[in-house]
Amino acid sequence: MGTVVSLEERDDIPLWDGTKGKGTELTVEAKVALEDAYLGCSISVNGVCLTATELSENKFKVGLAPETLRRTYLGTLQKGDAVNLERASEIGGRNSGHFVQGHVDGIGSVKDRWIDEDSLFYKIETSPEILRFIVPKGFIAVDGTSLTVCDVNAREGWFTFMLVEYTQKKIIIPAKMPGAKVNLEVDVLGKYSENALAALVPRLEALEAKVESLEKKLSSKEPEQ
Repeated sequence: MGTVVSLEERDDIPLWDGTKGKGTELTVEAKVALEDAYLGCSISVNGVCLTATELSENKFKVGLAPETLRRTYLGTLQKGDAVNLERASEIGGRNSGHFVQGHVDGIGSVKDRWIDEDSLFYKIETSPEILRFIVPKGFIAVDGTSLTVCDVNAREGWFTFMLVEYTQKKIIIPAKMPGAKVNLEVDVLGKYSENALAALVPRLEALEAKVESLEKKLSSKEPEQ
C-alpha cells in the first residue's frame, strides 16, 4: 500500500509540442511498489493503471486524465489517504488471480459489510451496465484487488465478495464502511464474450430468416394430393 501526498491541479504541464497544458497530478508515497520502477512504468493505484511521470526514492507522480477522473473516484483522494498499489505483472510470470488490466469500468458503493469467523464480507451496489458482467463465482477487481464474486442480485443491483484473513491485512478495503466508493473492473473475458456474441446474433437471425423463407418456398411448390 501507499499514502497520498498530494492531489493538485496544474497549468504548467509540458505537452508534446512544447506548450503548457492543464491537468491533475497525483503524488503518492510508496516503498515496495517503487522497487525497480522506472519513468514510464505502469503502477496501479486503487485499481487504476497509471503511468509514472516522476520518481524519487520514496515517492512517485502520475497524471490523471479526464477519462480517469470520470470513471473512477481518484479525484476525491485527499492527503493522507491510504491507496492500493501494484506494479504490472511480467509476461511469462505466474498468474494466481485473473487478468486485471487497470482499466476501471465504473464505481460502486459499499452497501453493507459483515464478519463471518475470520472472513470479511462486503455487499456492493453498482449500475446495471457493470452488474450484467458480474456472475457468481466469477472474477471482479475491487480497487484493483482480484476477488471472487459470492452472490449477485441483479434486480436489487448488488453483488457480494469475501476477504480472507491474509488479504484483509494487505489492502485498503477493510477500512471502508457503508457509503464508501470503490473502483470496479469486470472480467475482460466477459466483455469480449458479449462483443463476440453481439456480432454473431445478427448473422444467426439472418440465417434463420433465410431458412424460414426457403421452407415457405418449398412448401408452396409441393404438389397437391
